[in-house]
Amino acid sequence: MNLNPETDLTFTRTLAAPRTVLWKCWTTPDHIKHFFVPKPHSIESCDIDLRVGGRFNTVMNVDGTLYDNKGIWLDVIPMERLVFTDGYTEGWVPAADPFMTAILDFADDGQGGTTYTATARHRSAEACKRHKDMGFFDGWGTVATQLETYAQSLS
Repeated sequence: MNLNPETDLTFTRTLAAPRTVLWKCWTTPDHIKHFFVPKPHSIESCDIDLRVGGRFNTVMNVDGTLYDNKGIWLDVIPMERLVFTDGYTEGWVPAADPFMTAILDFADDGQGGTTYTATARHRSAEACKRHKDMGFFDGWGTVATQLETYAQSLS
């Protein structure tokens, strides 16, 4: 994948949890609630139809304010890649003000863990900068740590 430093943010970490467990965490609504937003924020609800064009909807609780996030899956390669966006909602309905497309890549690290890459692609340099300024690296890094901890509790 060719990344554009003007519009894309990405990081890679090795997580001490098997890829199969991380995949299950990312694709099961009850698991998403345990890691998807940095604590103390939370996921109030999650609805997943895991197929290209299927819904990936969440309601986030940030300091008591609920944020309804509707999106779809653009790519689903079992155990390897998940791509989702808020650029469309179910039925391929374009969103009025999309924010990003997320790409998650999972690969065995050869030692029982997973090489985990999270990428956020934005439609403009301004949107990318806004996401970076919002704390992309700290926020998504915290989510990766929470994912790892939660996945270890399931292994």
